[in-house]
Amino acid sequence: MRKTISRIFILVLGWALIILGVIGLFVPILQGILFILLGLWVLSRESQWAQRWLHKMRLRFPATDRRMREVQRKFRRFRRDRKRPPGDEQNDD
Repeated sequence: MRKTISRIFILVLGWALIILGVIGLFVPILQGILFILLGLWVLSRESQWAQRWLHKMRLRFPATDRRMREVQRKFRRFRRDRKRPPGDEQNDD
């Protein structure tokens, strides 16, 4: 049951990011390609087609890929720090 809920959450989040990215292609405030790449990154955990598209997009937009990788590093650091017990102050940078 928990795995099903997790999969649904991943699919909804991934598609929401892709939709936001498509909107961002036409609205100058949003970074459309970045949101599309993030959506594909989220969906790539569940889908082979998303993995292929993510690879193609990363090759086509290398500058955006670098920004996306930075967002991924920050997200992973946030998740890692959230798992640490309170008071465990380590400097990993």
